[in-house]
Parts: sequence; C-alpha cells; structure tokens
Amino acid sequence: MRLPFAILFLYLGASVVTFFVYMSDKSAARKDQGRTKEKTLHLLGLMGGWPGALIAQKLLRHKTRKLSFQVAFWATVLINCAGIIWLLSPSGAHTLHSLL
Repeated sequence: MRLPFAILFLYLGASVVTFFVYMSDKSAARKDQGRTKEKTLHLLGLMGGWPGALIAQKLLRHKTRKLSFQVAFWATVLINCAGIIWLLSPSGAHTLHSLL
C-alpha cells in the first residue's frame, strides 16, 4: 500500500509552514520578543510538520538544547510515524479511503 499524494503534500506543506514558524520563533528569541508556544511547535510537528521542524532545529540551532522540548518533539515524531504505519495497514487504508 502506498500513501496517497495528498498525504505527501500535507507533509510537505506542514513542513514548510513549521520551518518558517521555527525561524520566526528563533528571530523573536534573538530580539527578546513574543515567542511561539512550545505546544504550538509540537502540534505543528504532530500534524506532519516534524521533518520541517527537524531541519529548522539543525539549520537554525533552535530548540536543540532544551531536553524537555526534545523529549516531547521526538514523542510527537514517534506518534506521527505510528499514525503513518497505521494508515498503511488495511484498516487504516480503509479509513483513509473513506475520508478522501
């Protein structure tokens, strides 16, 4: 079973948005301005933006040292990957097909 292109585009779009949110948060941190809530960053990752978040963390060196953030981030990655694995299962594929 292959994932529909809609799911791949969702990941791509969510990753781009998440990358820019991380970039904005990094800029705000440098300027001591209002920050993006960590819950928001995790929610974006959970919604498929975790590849963009991972790239932003590496390129921007943002949110890489805070252990509690990293634990929660990797938990969202695992949850997200488990969801994709489920979507590739027969029952997940059936559910996805009925939604699309």
